[in-house]
Amino acid sequence: MLQRTNVVQPLNTLRMVWIQVAGIIPATAGIAATVYAQLAMGDSWRIGVDEQENTTLVRTGPFKWVRHPIYTAMMAFGLGLLLVTPNLVALAGFILLVATLEVHVRRVEEPYLLRTHSAVYRGYTASVGRFVPGVGLIR
Repeated sequence: MLQRTNVVQPLNTLRMVWIQVAGIIPATAGIAATVYAQLAMGDSWRIGVDEQENTTLVRTGPFKWVRHPIYTAMMAFGLGLLLVTPNLVALAGFILLVATLEVHVRRVEEPYLLRTHSAVYRGYTASVGRFVPGVGLIR
């Protein structure tokens, strides 16, 4: 059905082999960076927010450049996937991924980290970007 409605047909503006091949770079880097950031978290690595858990605030490794490097890596993978398979479904998926991560971080992750690490986290948010170095600082 998606093929008949042309939803999965390549977007003409991105329908160039070099763009599709170039998409392999952020996709592969995104996977590798996700693993690297998870390893850098050490014992603080968790899935979800547990209000009863008090983890160490990690500010080393990739966390010295961005506050949420795992999410940055997921977005890099999503961008790579969009470039490799440039169609409306991939575009919608990428937009949905970015929007979902942005909302999740603002509504769940950062309020939890602020409650847990207070002044230390507030200082961290003032100097380290959310997903991109220097972007998304909270002053």
